[in-house]
Amino acid sequence: MERWRGYQAAPGGWGRSAITIGVFDGVHRGHQAIIGHLVKRANDLGVRSVVVTFDPHPAEVVRPGSHPAILTEPLRKAELIEALGVDVLCVVPFTPDFSRLSAEEFVHDALVEKLHAALVVVGENFRFGHKAAGDVPLLERLGRTFGFAVEGAPLVSSDGTVFSSTYIRSCIDAGDVRAAAAALGRPHRLEGIVIRGDQRGRSIGFPTANLSVHRYAAVPADGIYAGWLLRRGERLPAAISIGTNPTFSGRERRVEAYILDFDGDLYGERVSLDFVERLREMRKFDGVEPLVTQMHDDVAQARRVLAE
Repeated sequence: MERWRGYQAAPGGWGRSAITIGVFDGVHRGHQAIIGHLVKRANDLGVRSVVVTFDPHPAEVVRPGSHPAILTEPLRKAELIEALGVDVLCVVPFTPDFSRLSAEEFVHDALVEKLHAALVVVGENFRFGHKAAGDVPLLERLGRTFGFAVEGAPLVSSDGTVFSSTYIRSCIDAGDVRAAAAALGRPHRLEGIVIRGDQRGRSIGFPTANLSVHRYAAVPADGIYAGWLLRRGERLPAAISIGTNPTFSGRERRVEAYILDFDGDLYGERVSLDFVERLREMRKFDGVEPLVTQMHDDVAQARRVLAE
């Protein structure tokens, strides 16, 4: 898959293409359906498939300080999109100037002049252009003017719930990582560098990998989780703690993973955590002894969940 920074990177002599447009945070089952349809139709038409996405998240530019939690970091998002068979990922820098482009200007400048659209595939709730004034009917009218087809892809849902990035963020925020995984089509993942913490876990027999994660990362609700730690191609079972360590009057919210049956040094490594199930809420214990007893129970429960 080719990766372009901006649609101006389209090479000279670029032919017709089939295009979809969106933030695609999470590359969830709804996104997968749209991108999968794009790839199929591009193959049918004998043209290349292009996914146009944006960096940073448009909300951060349009409403500074309102950046939503990130479900997938840029590199991970690119890997997931590539796995769907896309030919080109075009990441458009979302700047204040770009945000002021009208829907008509965006279609003319990007889709027609640079990417030579033969087909545009979008979700039925697609909005675009300055103040999100453009919608699918407008895109269809512009398609008739400029000579490209538009196909709307139906939204993916289950039991009446439409899968969206907003819905998945709400699941993660509530600690319901199973529901999030059902909508994503895979476990929710956090990535980060292992840093030194208080090393209190080591002193009580439960050494943990303390992750420094992206400031906008979608971190699940405080609690204890069963999951997997991924490093260097390995997938290691883990009990994961998120919270402030209230038993020790902690103030800093942390993401820590106790890796089952592991004895090694991960400091400085970039690792990932895949969340499988929330085991319990975060609680304050009356001292170290009851905490350690509970941690043994947590580990046993994590083993059972991961064995399934």
